[in-house]
Amino acid sequence: MIETIASQKGYDITSPQLAEELDKQDTLAKFRDEFSIPTLRSILGENDQVKGSDLDQPCVYLCGNSLGLMPKRSRELVLQELDVWATRGVEGHWDHPYRRPWVTIDEVVKEPLAHLVGAKPLEVTAMNTLTSNLHSMLVTFYRPTTERFKILIEQKAFPSDHYAVSSHIQSRGIDPSVGLLTVAPRPGEHKLRTEDIIATIREDKEIAVVLLSGVQYYTGQYFEIEKITKAGHEAGCIVGWDLAHAVGNVPLQLHDWDVDFACWCSYKYLNSGAGGIAGLFIHEKYAKDFDKPRLAGWWGNDKSNRFEMLPEFQPSEGASGFQVSNPSMLATTSLLGSLQVFEEAGFENLRKKSVLLTGYMEKLLLTVLKDHHQAGHFRILTPKETDQRGCQLSLEFPERMMDVFDQLHARGVICDERKPTVIRVAGAPLYNSFTDILEGGCANSGKEEEGEEEEQEAGGCCCGTEDEEEDVSSGGGNGEGGETGDDDNDLF
Repeated sequence: MIETIASQKGYDITSPQLAEELDKQDTLAKFRDEFSIPTLRSILGENDQVKGSDLDQPCVYLCGNSLGLMPKRSRELVLQELDVWATRGVEGHWDHPYRRPWVTIDEVVKEPLAHLVGAKPLEVTAMNTLTSNLHSMLVTFYRPTTERFKILIEQKAFPSDHYAVSSHIQSRGIDPSVGLLTVAPRPGEHKLRTEDIIATIREDKEIAVVLLSGVQYYTGQYFEIEKITKAGHEAGCIVGWDLAHAVGNVPLQLHDWDVDFACWCSYKYLNSGAGGIAGLFIHEKYAKDFDKPRLAGWWGNDKSNRFEMLPEFQPSEGASGFQVSNPSMLATTSLLGSLQVFEEAGFENLRKKSVLLTGYMEKLLLTVLKDHHQAGHFRILTPKETDQRGCQLSLEFPERMMDVFDQLHARGVICDERKPTVIRVAGAPLYNSFTDILEGGCANSGKEEEGEEEEQEAGGCCCGTEDEEEDVSSGGGNGEGGETGDDDNDLF
């Protein structure tokens, strides 16, 4: 689509007119107004590099993979809850003027969460935080025997997953160096091949649980969840997924894919706020399996007699039976504000726009930083295939990543870095425009202002070689897409 419009209108890929035309044709553009976008002033203050700019204009926020922006209606809903608390006190549990009684507050997010992950409402609930939910699921589903006692994760899983899995293995009297199995990309590659994951599952008969990320946090790779889950079941394994970077980002059909369990946070693409309430999926086939061990608490008790305070735990059916404590009405309502916007926009529509935004960013980078790529100073780690990625592109700068990152931030482009060498950028279709992508993509190229072409030719990009400047140490599917992610982008 982007190439077609550019060709028809005679626009270059870096042309502001192309971005404006794409924004005009964007049927989801109205949802940008649903979000509070930080301004240059609020992010940068009176920064020298933005002198002459309108400091009250929005920054270029490409960090929804880390923390989503605040939905304006979340503020409104949370303020309503505070008013109810102030005026009703404990009565708000049952007598709620906005029809969200706190005693059933978790019920209001079940259906929209089910829509996003491809589940039945019975199979999902909002509770706890992501790692807490992983711990809960491992208590239930990791039942090691002398024959099967290993847990398989990807080599560079998010550290909290490593910690949680290792602690469970150790708590069962097993040495993590024996019980924790990792699968890695092939030498010289960055993405994990599905066939290698499946081969590992089939070959190691001691694997009890497969626990992978739906979207890999460092590279942005979207795993083939259905194929891997099927292979795991055929090998006799339980298969669970950490969907922190997948929910609200890529298509999910957890029920149809027969996933055993999944957990996710809600503060990234679901925009619930830092530390927001997390989510849990447990397949319907376990809904009435009350004999499975679990971490129990009163909120997981059957709702019909929860307040009878009986000594014997009688779990609710489905995912709700794994709840422990009553959920925060503020955290749940904050999530609800975002889920309402998702429902109005429709995830299929959002996915289509996401593919275009990510493809546009990729093409801009490959155009603008071409020379730096060819010189080995820049590459994209995220798969080029659109059915193997979501919103995120992971950009590797092997030598001077922090210099690039700092310059982007100084120009009002908000993204994040993961040491030693990666900058992550993500165009979130609910609130990012094509103009955002253009401005982010060309932020350090010299293309964003007329008259800087000579500076660009002279080496205006800050991802130079060690010979040019002292090296700065670094530390800490599904759509259609552009070309390979291994090219340079003048964008920085």
